[in-house]
Amino acid sequence: MLLESGYQQHSIRHLAFDFMIFFANMILEEKKKFSHKKEATDMYLDFFIKYQLNPILDQRNIERQKQEILQKENEELKKRNSELETNLRELEVVKAENQTLQEYMNLTEKYSDYNAIPAYVINRDVSNYSSNLVINVGKKDGIEENMTVIADKGLVGHIISVTENTAKVQVIVDPACTVSCMISTTEESIICKGTLDNNQIIRASYIPTSAELIIGDSIQTSGIGGIYHRGIFIGTIKDIVTTNNATDRYAVVEPAVDFSKVNSVLVIKD
Repeated sequence: MLLESGYQQHSIRHLAFDFMIFFANMILEEKKKFSHKKEATDMYLDFFIKYQLNPILDQRNIERQKQEILQKENEELKKRNSELETNLRELEVVKAENQTLQEYMNLTEKYSDYNAIPAYVINRDVSNYSSNLVINVGKKDGIEENMTVIADKGLVGHIISVTENTAKVQVIVDPACTVSCMISTTEESIICKGTLDNNQIIRASYIPTSAELIIGDSIQTSGIGGIYHRGIFIGTIKDIVTTNNATDRYAVVEPAVDFSKVNSVLVIKD
């Protein structure tokens, strides 16, 4: 009986040991399988990184480098463009200064017979209601009201107010400005006056009925009235308007001076 009991116990221990061996083998097999799977996974990851991910990353790096190069080039172009714009503005300033100097030289040579003071326009207000210029000379330079102002191409107007350092000029296209004139070919006396309708022209009226007007005739100051010197060029006749009454006819005169662009003038002192 004891022998049989001992044998049973031995069999149970043997079975338990066999089960442990079997379980250990299963664990080893699963571990091997897992190891194989891990190796396969690592191989796939290496392949993916080498042939899929790295090219993408390399391409992104290339694109980023291109963008950086383009951005740098763009900044350099902007800088160069800014430098060119600055140089262009400087050249325009020099050109304007040279033009102003040339205008001044032309003025002094053309009107050398006059005792005149050179001046520059520093402000302008040319509209249909009033047309005035402000120049950079005043009382300290001997400027007085009613002095005649001329430019290279002809008559500008006359001084209407003076400060210590500046003077205001009423130009001949101002509706309130009236100039005694004459037709250069016949020396017939007429009156020129600005209009409210157009600040680019003046109207010649009080034309003698015997006067023969021709489009293209020159108009000059007559010297009558005590403000403007005789013989200063005003402009040319561009149109002749006739009416039922011969005494009411008038001529449209285009001024020789462009008052929106004139920069250099002379103020005649006497």
